[in-house]
Amino acid sequence: MNVLLTNDDGIDEAGLRALYDALSDVASVTAVAPADDQSAVGRTLSTRVDVRDHELGYAVEGTPADCVVVGLQSLVPDVDLVVSGCNRGANLGQYTLGRSGTVSAAVEAAFFDVPAIAVSMYVPTDEVDFRTYDPDPAVYGEAARATRFLVEETARDGVFGIADYLNVNAPIADEDASEMVVTEPSTYYDMDAERDGDVVHLYDRIWERMGDGSLPDPEGTDRRAILDGKVSVSPLTAPHTVTHHETLVGLAEEY
Repeated sequence: MNVLLTNDDGIDEAGLRALYDALSDVASVTAVAPADDQSAVGRTLSTRVDVRDHELGYAVEGTPADCVVVGLQSLVPDVDLVVSGCNRGANLGQYTLGRSGTVSAAVEAAFFDVPAIAVSMYVPTDEVDFRTYDPDPAVYGEAARATRFLVEETARDGVFGIADYLNVNAPIADEDASEMVVTEPSTYYDMDAERDGDVVHLYDRIWERMGDGSLPDPEGTDRRAILDGKVSVSPLTAPHTVTHHETLVGLAEEY
């Protein structure tokens, strides 16, 4: 199997190295990843990018979506699967799907009809300072184990006959292996904005709620699974759905 590996934290991040090492035993892996941090850029796309050789593949002066396009269309022929991650920090809930660079790389692959897996690791912000947290590859051990398992098994089990991509979130590695559960992205949303003179600060209150355990997410959602110490796997489709809307049809006819 030929795997294109990308991320949004940058090609030299420990999370990407952890997946590269884990997958190299079961696949031919080529990294095509941003040269520097491109977190939360969504599916932002460039019209021109600089590319340089890297010991793991190619470093791209661009976004995760750029990396998938240039990887699939120019740098790495005959890709069977795109893996994006492992992100330092979880990507949970419906609202992250269009915001996350990690997830957006998987979505970009899906539009090329190439199956993809987005992988992220939950970092408890009540236990560490996320801004300075710099874990070594071993900390990503559970995420790497789950990714390797999914890469091996989904290729022969027909999972991607239904799902376009998988959004995987794993806890920090522990001595005991975590349970894997199939989930749906949570719909709960809690963004806030506070004005301070000429500056407005934006806050994602969900992280505070995850820290104090006050999230209302029910069992079966990705955030509940990760708070329970499990590996969350959400099977998702990429194209936006189109629903017949009788009222809108009437308005169009009236216009």
